[in-house]
Formats: sequence, C-alpha cells, structure tokens
Amino acid sequence: MRIIFFGSPDDAVHLLGSLIKAGHEIAAVYTQPDRRVGRGRTKQATAVKIFSEQHGLDTFTPVSLRDDEVEFERMLNIAADVFVVVAYGRMLPTKILGIPLLGVVNVHPSLLPLYRGPSPVAAAILDGQSQTGVSLMLLDEGMDTGPILAQSIPIDLNGRERRSDLQALLFKEAESLLSGTLTELQRGTVTPVVQDNAAASFTQLLRRSDGEIEWTASAMHIERMVRAYDIWPGTFTTWNGKNVKILYSKLMDGTETNPGQVTFRNGHLSVSTGAGLLEIIQLQLEGRQIALAADFVRGHPQIDGSILGD
Repeated sequence: MRIIFFGSPDDAVHLLGSLIKAGHEIAAVYTQPDRRVGRGRTKQATAVKIFSEQHGLDTFTPVSLRDDEVEFERMLNIAADVFVVVAYGRMLPTKILGIPLLGVVNVHPSLLPLYRGPSPVAAAILDGQSQTGVSLMLLDEGMDTGPILAQSIPIDLNGRERRSDLQALLFKEAESLLSGTLTELQRGTVTPVVQDNAAASFTQLLRRSDGEIEWTASAMHIERMVRAYDIWPGTFTTWNGKNVKILYSKLMDGTETNPGQVTFRNGHLSVSTGAGLLEIIQLQLEGRQIALAADFVRGHPQIDGSILGD
C-alpha cells in the first residue's frame, strides 16, 4: 500500500519500520519540527525524523497543518491509499482527513472508548487498571471518537509497569495488528465498529505541574504517579529549596506520621503520606546525579527527619 505516515517519538519509529519491512511504500513522513532542548537549547529532531531521513524517505515538519494549502496540495498529489498516525502530537484538520481513499488509521494505546485523549497510558497506570490494550481506529473530527477497526486482546497489568515500558509494549503489540488491519482494509473485509460514547473516558494533556507531589495524597497514589509520569513530566517534590525527582519508589509497611516527613532506618528511606508510607528507591536532587536512596542519605544525612514539599 502507498502510505503517508505521521508520527514523532521512538515508539512511532518501530511501527514505521514494521511498515517498511512489510513492503509498504512510505510515500511521505510527517513529524513535529525540531525543538530546542536542554540547558544549551540545542535543536533536536524527533526520533521519527532521524529514522526517516536515514532511510531516505521524504520527510516534512510543518509547524501546523491547519490552513496549510501547500501541504494539503502535496498530500493530494502523493495520492496515498491510506494515512497512518502514530503519536504524531497534533490533530489533523478535517480537510486532510478526507484525502486518502481508505481513510486515516490511528494507533491509540488504550482499549477505546476507554481513555480517549493524549495520555491514555499514564491514566491507566494512575487509575490502577488491571488491564489495557491498543486500538486501531479511523480518525474523524473528534478526539479519538472514530470507528474501531481492530483491538488487541486485553493485556494484564501487574501494578509495577512504568509508562515508558508499557507504552513500548503496547506499540509493539500494534505492529502485527496494524499489518493485518491494513491488509483487510485494502481488501474491503474489515468492518469498522462505532464506539459506545456512553462508555467513554477521557484523558488530558499532561502538564509539568501534574508531577508535583502532594504528600497529603496516599502512598498508593504517589507510587502510581512515579510510574505513570516517568517519561513526562516526572514526579518531584522540594527539599531545602531545591527540586528532588523521585525516580523509583514502592509502598512500605508502617504507620504514617506527618505528610512529607522523611525517615531513614535500616537502610530504607521512607516518606510519610496522607495514607501509608512510601519508600524512595532512587532519586535525583536538582543539579546532582541520580542516586540510590542509601547513597543519597550518606551525602545528605540532614534529610532524615526533614519535611519534603515545604
């Protein structure tokens, strides 16, 4: 099939590669523009752009596709059979959705209609879901509201998944699902299923402030935050006027005291919460290297007995 691919992060690279290996013709790739990152504010290309250019694919990075007649005409002239969207990071205008004959197929890492929107994997972890999966759907004008083409079988969760790992697993699951679905779409043997809007749930775009810990929350909720926000925005608190990232944590037996109070006993660094204790396994003080809890305490013994988040 002749395909225009839309995607940006690492997870999208694997699906783009699988389409190439399957013998599909990638007529063009659209990805987000380079962004300035880090203290030096150097420009960084998306993982998809790097991969696409390495493979000699025509690659485009428009700031916006809304009212962009040049890109609209380009897509028309390419005359692709189908568009495939994998974590592109922008909504496609209605005008563009109508270009490909077979429609625009979107890979969404949830079992729709659950967790529509931009952060389904983080939301599933934060809610403590026992299962999740991946859906292929035809894009329409709404936010992940289009008819479903295929879904994976539910994937069981053990309560220890981090977003980065779970997201990679879901997009890996999507590879074989996408290959078979595109074949059926081309043959006309797939039957799109309208979503049950009454059963839908929704997610929001994550903000940096979402990662700030409120120690009055339960230890269970904070531990889920650490796993759900490992890609972005991270999970953090303050100590002695500096930010501290909590990178790995787990629930700990014991009785809570004052929310945010730190205790170091028998090699274990724990923080009291609104309900239960949270053990800190790995953390990073602003401007310092990542450290295991015991190593951190050796260098900063004054943290024992202090209050985080003040």
